[in-house]
Amino acid sequence: MIFIGIDAAKDKHDCFIVSSEGEVLCDVFTISNTLDGFNDLLSKIKSFSKDLSKTKVGLEATGHYSYNLLGFLLDNSLPTYVLNPLHTNLYRKSLSLRKTKTDKVDARTIASMLMSCQSLKPYTRALYHNEELKSLTRYRFDKVSERAKLKSSVSRLTTILFPELEKLVSQVHCVSVYALLSEFPSAKHIANANLTRLTNLLYSASKGHYNRDTAIRLREAARNSIGSVMPAKSLELKHTIKLIGELDDEISEIEAAIKQIVDSLGTTVLTIPGIGYATAASILAEVGDFSNFETPDKILAFAGMSPSTYQSGQLTNCYAHMEKRGSKYLRFALYNATKYVCIYDSNFAAYLTKKRSEGKHYNVAISHAAKKLVRLIFALEKSHLPYMPVA
Repeated sequence: MIFIGIDAAKDKHDCFIVSSEGEVLCDVFTISNTLDGFNDLLSKIKSFSKDLSKTKVGLEATGHYSYNLLGFLLDNSLPTYVLNPLHTNLYRKSLSLRKTKTDKVDARTIASMLMSCQSLKPYTRALYHNEELKSLTRYRFDKVSERAKLKSSVSRLTTILFPELEKLVSQVHCVSVYALLSEFPSAKHIANANLTRLTNLLYSASKGHYNRDTAIRLREAARNSIGSVMPAKSLELKHTIKLIGELDDEISEIEAAIKQIVDSLGTTVLTIPGIGYATAASILAEVGDFSNFETPDKILAFAGMSPSTYQSGQLTNCYAHMEKRGSKYLRFALYNATKYVCIYDSNFAAYLTKKRSEGKHYNVAISHAAKKLVRLIFALEKSHLPYMPVA
């Protein structure tokens, strides 16, 4: 058996090849991040082992830097292992007290981990394709976060330009109000607006919810508004609303692509009340292959939702805080899913109520419900059975 450690980077990759007896077959060498470089690595591996099944190739999960190399290794049927950088970092520190970290050292460390850690599971083609779903869900997360910031800007600008508006409408962040502010981006604009035009705009944008009376109330409030007259802020408000509209279209397109992939997976997570496509996709994408996790607690640890452990002398975990290490996307998806499941499923609602009755803060109670949800998701994905709530 031979072991190949690879430290992936943007333009080049450092590689190290060693035998199971500890013999260095090829000291650290560098290949370019090109097809020629990949083929050079493959040639060296084949020169030491004709049977590729007797090799183990390891590299860190470095995101897009290693993605193309990872695909090449899988295409050539090389048993490949993707290691958590946190694990390799801790493993490297365990080998030496010296603070030494270089690409060459990392390549040797990865090869050494492959040799000593027999419990590591190989990266599969299914996990490789799962990266597409992960990419989409994280892209959506970024777009939704970007939209949330823009909505905060709209609230801020509205407070400056027409502070009374918030009390005159059900909510500022809706199609009808955005249509109003796009054409009349300040109290002064609304105060000087033609009543017929204002009425038609509101009626059309709200699909009949707002009528002439609403238009009159808005115009009267605008004429007595304390809002500032600032053309620069009005222009910013118009552009911000336009950007939100563009993001809405982009997010809808992303969600359509996510739905198509999730439908092809045939997951049973969607049978849990309160979990929609976007949340289910985030959970499935971040967890990947559920067979890689022996217990639900392993998934909790991966999401950074396990309580930290502190023991020193007679002091043991006075205040055990959550680790919050691991996938922040999975942690966010699980918390978000739990909040909705606790609304739509009576069993989870009762569990949340029980935890709250014990004096736990809402967020702490939700964290307990999230652990219960992870156990449920784990069981459903293992059994491939739909959720059947116990009456």
